Amino acid sequence: MIPRTQIRPISDVSSDLTIEIGASSLSLHKFPLVSRSGRIRKLLLESRDSKVSRISFPSVPGGAEAFELAAKFCYGINIEFTLSNVSMLRCIAHFLEMTEEFAEKNLLTRAESYLKETVLSNTANTISALHRCETLLPISEEIKLVNRLVNSIANNVCKEQLTSGLQKLDHSFSSRILEPETPSEWWGKSLNVLNLDFFKRVLSTLKLKGLKQEIISKILINYAHNLVLQTSGIPASELSQYLFLLYNKDATQHLFEVSAGLDSLVMGEGQILAQVKQVVKAGQGVNGFGRNISGLFKHAITVGKRVRTETNISAGAVSVSSAAVELAVMKLPDQASHGNARMLVIGAGKMGKLVIKHLVAKGCKKMVVVNRTEERVSAIRDEINDVEIIYKPLSDMLECVGEADVVFSSTASENPLILKQHVKELPFASEEMGRKRLFVDISVPRNVGSCVDDLESVKVYNVDNLKEVVAANKEDRLRKAMEAQVIIGEESGQFEAWRDSLETVPTIKKLRAYAERLRIIMHTS
Repeated sequence: MIPRTQIRPISDVSSDLTIEIGASSLSLHKFPLVSRSGRIRKLLLESRDSKVSRISFPSVPGGAEAFELAAKFCYGINIEFTLSNVSMLRCIAHFLEMTEEFAEKNLLTRAESYLKETVLSNTANTISALHRCETLLPISEEIKLVNRLVNSIANNVCKEQLTSGLQKLDHSFSSRILEPETPSEWWGKSLNVLNLDFFKRVLSTLKLKGLKQEIISKILINYAHNLVLQTSGIPASELSQYLFLLYNKDATQHLFEVSAGLDSLVMGEGQILAQVKQVVKAGQGVNGFGRNISGLFKHAITVGKRVRTETNISAGAVSVSSAAVELAVMKLPDQASHGNARMLVIGAGKMGKLVIKHLVAKGCKKMVVVNRTEERVSAIRDEINDVEIIYKPLSDMLECVGEADVVFSSTASENPLILKQHVKELPFASEEMGRKRLFVDISVPRNVGSCVDDLESVKVYNVDNLKEVVAANKEDRLRKAMEAQVIIGEESGQFEAWRDSLETVPTIKKLRAYAERLRIIMHTS
């Protein structure tokens, strides 16, 4: 049981009433409360016990802090209104019915006066008051305080736009590079304190009031930028160089190209499409992931599938792991083949599993897999038929390397596993390999030390060398990319038409309703 906190008495007058708010309690005198709070007056009148000495509120807007300030007001103590408490006091005044109906000098009137004189006429002050409303739900919504504050922000901002052109926002802003200091130093950044729901409502109202789309986009990107900084912990100077801003059709085009695999190192790779699908899955039910955004990403998935089906762009090396296998096959000597070369895969995680599958697709029937545990290797063995997969523990890694011709490495180790001194003491590769062992390290960070390549008996390739695989089919990829761009152009047009239809449907419905009303009037007249 949570112990109850006793709040210090407000005055020296002996108390005859205890107010309990959650886990807190306050000792007060009935008369000051009854004289100014309609709710407490009703509760005492409705009580069958004329000597009631305790009233419990499971919760009140603003909690014990708000109730104590309201109680002080009832006692005639002057309380200071501030930007941080005016929303709270306005809500508690409504909750306790401290209105002119019960007292001429009341808390609600005082709160309204402060809102009109100090808050609603100033954009930054209104944003501050709106931010406080986030902890005062649902009553701040019920009394329409949230709507008033949102509309006030929109009206003030649009008025500023009409009178001064929003010069503070009219500074250099690249269409491609996002600067961490945008939009302005004042209200645009102030919106960052709002939660996503309130921020979305402010932006929607700004749009309805006629604020320029370019400015809305800047504010939106600035909010997203700030949110990423808060959640990632990455310094702004590092993060900003990886962010860029695209508008409207350019943004649609870019997402479709990404989904189709045109923006990847290995063109057509399927992992990026899987990530786009994950965005849609994660976005379901999330505020901000509405019909427009959801429709955009779902259409991007359709584009990615269509491009891969109609252009065969995913044929060949379509991921880092498949490119690694392609590279290894390309580098095998003429007298060697993937069928007789002794294959070793170090690591049985996602990348290692893909390497194994691509080796099998190339016709490899036997390989050794080194991993910390056997469970993953057994699962892969059960999944792939007619292939001999031999498990070896990590302690046998160097011995296995010495018996292999081609070594694929894909572990999550933070430090190199294979060093120059290790490889130097190993026997040479087979005669078919020209007695030269091939390492293909696709780990990040690398598992094979950089100095290993200094040895004449080995050749080491890493992720950077995968570009050779990409270059090997450059002409074919360019042709497929051109075909993909035609498809993307068609799909972009279809998406834009669908999005435009969303804006016209409400208008059409209103026109139909108006026409129906006219028909009824003419029919009855």
